[in-house]
Amino acid sequence: MKNWLRKHPQVRTIRVAASDLNGQARGKRIPARFADKIVSHGTRFPMSVLNLDIWGEDIENSPLVFDTGDRDGVLMPTERGFMPMPWLDAPTALLPIWMFHEDGRPYDGDPRHALRAVVDRYKARGLTPVCAVELEFFLIDDSGRNLQVPVSPRSGKRRKAAETLSIRALDQFDAFFTDLYDACEEMDIPADTAISESGLGQFEINLMHCDDALRAADDAWLFKMLVKGLARRHGFAASFMAKPYEDYSGSGLHMHFSVLDESGQNIFDNGGDAGTDALRHAVAGCLKAMPGSALIFAPHANSFDRMVPGAHAPTGISWAYENRTSAIRIPSGASAARRIEHRVSGGDVNPYLMLAAVLGAALNGIEDGNEPPAPIKGNAYAANLPQIPCDWQSAIDSFEACPEIARIFQPELIRNFVLTKRQELHYMQELTPAEQVTIYLDTV
Repeated sequence: MKNWLRKHPQVRTIRVAASDLNGQARGKRIPARFADKIVSHGTRFPMSVLNLDIWGEDIENSPLVFDTGDRDGVLMPTERGFMPMPWLDAPTALLPIWMFHEDGRPYDGDPRHALRAVVDRYKARGLTPVCAVELEFFLIDDSGRNLQVPVSPRSGKRRKAAETLSIRALDQFDAFFTDLYDACEEMDIPADTAISESGLGQFEINLMHCDDALRAADDAWLFKMLVKGLARRHGFAASFMAKPYEDYSGSGLHMHFSVLDESGQNIFDNGGDAGTDALRHAVAGCLKAMPGSALIFAPHANSFDRMVPGAHAPTGISWAYENRTSAIRIPSGASAARRIEHRVSGGDVNPYLMLAAVLGAALNGIEDGNEPPAPIKGNAYAANLPQIPCDWQSAIDSFEACPEIARIFQPELIRNFVLTKRQELHYMQELTPAEQVTIYLDTV
């Protein structure tokens, strides 16, 4: 890490940042000449900082604030190390950090440690999850009273409708996407295919699969930060909020995963289309945890506007082969790449919590050996299925009481997340949908 800065003498300042429970980057700006101290000894800020609400306010009645004297945690660099921040004008480096207690124990309220704990469970069984994510987002002109697609730098016009898989739509913002891919190279984020999606000014970029779940979550977290920052540099906004437009489908964050054994073999591959017993057990675990996990997959007031029948977001608890109306899809293709696609999450999620919830639920199912119900066929929206919680209050209650969630996350994180969401629910009820959009557009 120290060598990176010496090889980049133009960098004058650094940012150190950790993810809070909402996925917001919390940290400090530090002159580069003091970076060696951060690398060696870390930095400090209150543990309560990882448990702020979406406005950045303390959580009322949180034991992290006054009951403990608002004590500090110790934040150390993650293994990711320094990387550039290409969306800023001045040469700047970002150093991701995560929180520990004074005695070196991981802080259980840190979402990155929550994912690490799930990965450790896999390692204890000689297993390695392989993950990839697909991130949808909108490019938005928010300079006026109403949100709209930015003016195309090429034509000077605005698109008036969605253009699914349109090359023309990608070409209209070619300068932005070219800069975005260049920035991903600089930050070592494995951005792959880009497509125009079904929403107004909506696009999707896939990140390549990775056999390090922590790195996959890092990539998604950093990518969201990069896209939002770089869009502003181009004169418009980019937003991962679940549903910025009432009349168009929202943005999802779909996750694909398989699991390797100690010999590097995919435990979901049986040489055919159906997959193995382990695949079905993992599906069963994901389905069983889905009601309790809904708060992770839909963490904000706006999240539930996306989860309506017929809007390309799952609403029923189901699985299927090659069927995008189901919550869990088993894609077709070569059997060696047999995998599970989890389709419930919105683009507004915290990637660390989302990967932890999905991988943890799958491992619960593998450990228990449960069998899922029969895979559905046809339109899941027309089927009689148990439903994912469709409102914020129900999702909060389900998360707090779910025994499957208690197997995945530590009690402190569960408590902190519930307190956060109850506080946000209380204050969001006093705001209009337009005021909620103003809050979520740049944050989530």
